[in-house]
Amino acid sequence: MAEESDSLFEFPCAFPIKVMGLAADTLTRTVLDVVLRHAPDFNAATMVIRSSSAGKYLSLTCTINATSRAQLDALYRELSNHPLVKFVL
Repeated sequence: MAEESDSLFEFPCAFPIKVMGLAADTLTRTVLDVVLRHAPDFNAATMVIRSSSAGKYLSLTCTINATSRAQLDALYRELSNHPLVKFVL
């Protein structure tokens, strides 16, 4: 695994994470819970939620204060493995 110094990012930094999934009642709360586990200082009021034109999907953008590559990797891994989540960018 690459060293922290090999990263393209300088930590800490603001890092947007976009999550897309089916517009289930629990998607927003689930994503928020996962994000807060990895970035406890995330302000839930800053989450941007957009619905697809047909309303079948939701896009959630959370800009966190990323502190390390390991933090981002763990967050992406947990979000990507959740059954409600289709994509994480």
